[in-house]
Amino acid sequence: MDLISTTSELADACARFAAQSFVTVDTEFMRETTYYPKLCLIQMAAPDGFAALVDPLAKDLDLKPFVDLMADEGVVKVFHSARQDLEIIWLMGELLPHPFFDTQVAAMVCGYGDSVSYEQLVNDLAKAKIDKSSRFTDWSRRPLSDAQLTYALSDVTHLVKVYEALAKQLIETDRGAWLDDEMAVLTSPDTYRADPALAWRRLSGRMRKAREIAVLMEVAAWREREAQTRNVPRGRILKDEAVIDIASSAPRSIEALGRLRTIPTGFERSRTGADILAAVEQGFARDTTDIKLPERGRSRGGNAAVVELLKVLLKAVAEEEGIAPKIIATVDDLEAIADDDHADVPVLQGWRRSLFGEKALALKTGRLALSTEHGRVVVRELS
Repeated sequence: MDLISTTSELADACARFAAQSFVTVDTEFMRETTYYPKLCLIQMAAPDGFAALVDPLAKDLDLKPFVDLMADEGVVKVFHSARQDLEIIWLMGELLPHPFFDTQVAAMVCGYGDSVSYEQLVNDLAKAKIDKSSRFTDWSRRPLSDAQLTYALSDVTHLVKVYEALAKQLIETDRGAWLDDEMAVLTSPDTYRADPALAWRRLSGRMRKAREIAVLMEVAAWREREAQTRNVPRGRILKDEAVIDIASSAPRSIEALGRLRTIPTGFERSRTGADILAAVEQGFARDTTDIKLPERGRSRGGNAAVVELLKVLLKAVAEEEGIAPKIIATVDDLEAIADDDHADVPVLQGWRRSLFGEKALALKTGRLALSTEHGRVVVRELS
C-alpha cells in the first residue's frame, strides 16, 4: 500500500481510472485548527479492483491529474456523504466532480433511513465490516501507519459494491430522477463559496429587529474575512455567542464593548476590539429598508395541529414508499403547506408533489383520512 507521491505516478493512476465507468473517491483531512481543510490523503478505487492512495502532502506532487479526473465527463465520481470532500475539490480549482453520485443520498432515496451510516451500508450491501479504530487519527503526520492505510483504502474499495447495489435499486425502482434533485445542491458552486457577505445567515435566527440584523451582517462578515485571511476557525476570532451578543447590544464605545459578558477581559482595547466597533458603526450606516425580518413560528398558532397531521402523513407515505422522510419534505415545507395550498416549496413540485404534496393538500381539505391498522398508520381516500 505505497502512497503515490509523484506527479507521474498520479498521472498514470488517473489515466487508468479514466478508462473505468466509475471511480469511488474519499479524502482524509484535518481542520480543527484551520479555516480551510488541510487535505492529507486521497483514496480512489475502480470496479476492476484497481485502487490508489495519494499523498497530497508530498513535496513534489502536482494534483492536476486528479483534478482533471474529477472533471472527466466520461467517469462517474462516487462519494459517500460528499459535502466536505467536494468542498476540498472546489478549493483546488473551483470545479466540482461531474457526473457525481453520493451513496448517502442514494441510500435515503432507496429507503435506508435519514441517517444511515456508511458502516451499516457496507455491512448490508458489501457484506463486509470496517475497522474504525483509525478514523480519528492524525492524518497529517508522516509516515502513516499500515492500520491507517488499510482503513483509508477500505473506505473506497467497499464503496464500489455499495454504489453498484444502490445504482441497481434506483434503476429497479425508477427513482433516478429523485436522486438528481437531491444532488443539485451538492453540485452547486454556491454551496462552497464562503462569501463573507452571507456569513450572517448562520446566526440570524434570534434576531428580531432590522438594526440588529444590519449590525450582525457587518460583524459576521468581518469575522469571516479575518478567519479566511488568518486561516483559523471562526471561533478563534470570535465565538458565535459573542457575535450574536454584539449584534443584539450594538456597543458603540470601548466601555460598552467591554461590558459584554461574552467578550474576554481586555479584548475591547485590542486592535480586534477596534475592528469590531468599526463593524458595528458600518451596521448602523446600512440602509435597513430591504432587510427581511425572520418569520416568527409561522405555524405555531392555529395551524400547529395541521402541521402535526402532515407529519404523521409524511411518515406514513415514507414508510409505504420506502424512502427517508426528509428526502420528501422538511418541517418548513409542512408549515408552508399548512399556511398556503400554493406555497413555493419543493414538496409541491415534481415527483414530490405526486408522491406526497397532493395527499397533503387532500388531507387539508378533508379528502383524505388517517387511521391505524395493526399498529400502522393507514392513508385512506374519502369519496
